[in-house]
Amino acid sequence: MTPQGFSTRTFDHDGIEIAYDIGGSGPPLLLLHGFPQTRALWWRVAPALAANHTVIAADLRGYGASSKPDDPALYSFRHMGGDMLALMSDLGFKRFAVAGHDRGARTAYRMTLDAPDRIARLALIDVVPTELILNGLTHPVARAYYHWFFLSQPAPFPETMIGHDPDAYFESCLLGWGAANLSDFAPDQLAAYRKSWRDPACIRAMCHDYRAAIDIDLAQDEADLGRTVRAPTLIGWGMDGAMGRAYDVPDTWADRIETITPAPLPGGHFMIDSHPGAVTTALADFFA
Repeated sequence: MTPQGFSTRTFDHDGIEIAYDIGGSGPPLLLLHGFPQTRALWWRVAPALAANHTVIAADLRGYGASSKPDDPALYSFRHMGGDMLALMSDLGFKRFAVAGHDRGARTAYRMTLDAPDRIARLALIDVVPTELILNGLTHPVARAYYHWFFLSQPAPFPETMIGHDPDAYFESCLLGWGAANLSDFAPDQLAAYRKSWRDPACIRAMCHDYRAAIDIDLAQDEADLGRTVRAPTLIGWGMDGAMGRAYDVPDTWADRIETITPAPLPGGHFMIDSHPGAVTTALADFFA
């Protein structure tokens, strides 16, 4: 499925094929999904945003219909962000806004550090800084977000375990991070997620994503401590989610982002699925 008024395309970035949907007109707005989802995350949000923006919803490398290279070093947020910067250049957008959820938010943050002149406005949804999670880990967060350490174990251990029943594992993730039921996920979107995560190459790629977070991204974020994002930034979080319970989410970004607009949202981590209307309103107001 592609949202009404959108077309599906692909873009080749140095041999990595990126799948994306594009629609609407106006200032460019890039939407990035997270784990364990695909660009289908935005199907019920993108059409409304497309009334005032050219909206691009892309699959991160390793996810959905995008390429899945077999090298953990190719899954850093810098690599993922590089794909998106190249995509937006190919579309003719030198400067643009970006909203990301989960891994997509971490990718968007890295893009803004690496190419600050290209990001006009930024929305980070339900994440706290990677460096803070890994270096300031607490027991409640470790229990809720154990998958960071399970998925990053050496291959093929997590791939083998997950591969016995991908739906059971990834649906436990959808339901495990605050106030979600499978009925919160639209059938067509859930079908798209399942199609993606049932692919052994996607399982491997998602594990590589988390391996890279510890082995590569952490050091890059540590090197950038003291730098601040200048782009006005919306910090959204699910009020019933694991991050909202464990942290003052906007405060975790206060020393890393100059201008923050806090946006508490109904639901848990997957509020874009369970409460698309509230998320659409928050994003439309901020990016207006």
